[in-house]
Amino acid sequence: MKNLPYREQRCVDAAEGWLGLGNWREANEEIENITPQFRAHPFVLEMRYKIYSAADRWDMAVDVAMGLREILPDNQWGHFYTAYALHELKLTQDAYNTLKPVLGKFPDHFLMRYNLACYSCRLGKLKESFMWLEQAIDLAGKNDIRSMALNDPDLEPLWTRIGEI
Repeated sequence: MKNLPYREQRCVDAAEGWLGLGNWREANEEIENITPQFRAHPFVLEMRYKIYSAADRWDMAVDVAMGLREILPDNQWGHFYTAYALHELKLTQDAYNTLKPVLGKFPDHFLMRYNLACYSCRLGKLKESFMWLEQAIDLAGKNDIRSMALNDPDLEPLWTRIGEI
């Protein structure tokens, strides 16, 4: 993948700065300054996804994430972002169906397993959810995600069992 030209990269960096300040509107203005020929670049699409998610525009986030997934099918983030946005749209089965088939391509991605635990739990598959959560915790290494799981409403049915992991 080619890097963005200096001007476009500055727009992406500025957008990231605005997002860091909690201002998705200004971030969006920065991204709109990208030259049309570079608007489908993966770095621009990823920033656009982040802007749409900050704005709770999950319908638009799904479209951008799907574009990212098509452009870079071997990159984990397009799949992850697509599933996450679908779940936010209450299309949890679709989110599950998006992540599960590609999981083998990304054996070290603990967040995919964590999100599959969330999706499985929401779908009433508690045994499977617990298995995904165990895998996520094993892969996270130093990043202990148990406390995150204990605060995640998607995993509430598992809260009493998380201490077993």
